[in-house]
Amino acid sequence: MLIQAHPELRLQVRRIGAEGAPLLVIDQLVADPDRLVRKAARAQFAPQGAMFPGIRVRAPLSYEAFLERIIRPLLGDVFGLPPQARLAFPMCHYSLVTQPPQKLAFLQRIPHIDSATGLGLASVHYLFRGEWGGTAFYRHRSTGFEYVDEGRERTYFGQLEQESQGPDAPQPGYIGEDTALFERVDKVDGVYNRLVMYRRNSLHSGTIDNANVPPPDPENGRLSINSFIDVIP
Repeated sequence: MLIQAHPELRLQVRRIGAEGAPLLVIDQLVADPDRLVRKAARAQFAPQGAMFPGIRVRAPLSYEAFLERIIRPLLGDVFGLPPQARLAFPMCHYSLVTQPPQKLAFLQRIPHIDSATGLGLASVHYLFRGEWGGTAFYRHRSTGFEYVDEGRERTYFGQLEQESQGPDAPQPGYIGEDTALFERVDKVDGVYNRLVMYRRNSLHSGTIDNANVPPPDPENGRLSINSFIDVIP
């Protein structure tokens, strides 16, 4: 499957919150996003992993090669990473959020990190039309952390364990705006054929409407391609 960049591709570089972690937003990413949706509609989705609140299936291998071509020239200027580093994709999946809010585990009801390393990137390529939400970024109030690297892990998760037993522990449901434990510091709306990329150790969450959970349907639900990228110097 040949994937080409859209001729009107647009880049925006932002900084998240007070700590200024990099955030890349690319609009009009691929030339034919409808083709990616059609391919997803023919695939067999299934639950994968304990933390993702929905179902997934492997994205085309050609998508990884395409994404590497797009982001490699941006590694240094945007993310401060070695431009000639080797890139690996431990995950690259079509994803559909489908979990009812009352069935979410504690860690699914708060912002999360995907890994603590500063050499890991994550991207979400929105392939849905409609009001299914985007991606938000947060600050943990009691520590002030907007990202959690190896040096912050022990402090952050120790504090979070205490808070999970306290009066401010989140009720069932997806996190939205500010809560007693977290302040939302930035948000990217889910726009068709938009990609958002950030460090995997930034605290983030999908913005899902608890009163309107998406259906398990690639053509009508919250379809995205979610990728993890390891940058190996």
